[in-house]
Amino acid sequence: MLQIRPVSDLRNKFTEIEKCVQKGDPVYLTKNGYGTMVVLSIESYSRLTEPEEYVMDVADMAAESTAERLSHYQVFNGLRRKINDKNDL
Repeated sequence: MLQIRPVSDLRNKFTEIEKCVQKGDPVYLTKNGYGTMVVLSIESYSRLTEPEEYVMDVADMAAESTAERLSHYQVFNGLRRKINDKNDL
């Protein structure tokens, strides 16, 4: 849901704004009825400004959830097989 709030809410209702941002929703702040800024989580900001860094963070989190590790040979051989199988169609 779109969150538009007066900039004073940043000080007076910080916890509410923080909860919205933590869910991944941006919060648009206004001053005198005009848009002035957007508050985003660090993760959302990273996705906008550094897509490669975000992808690496996701990969790191996935790696932390399992003990399985692949060598570069396993990875590239798997990719080659997929490419070759696709070309055989």
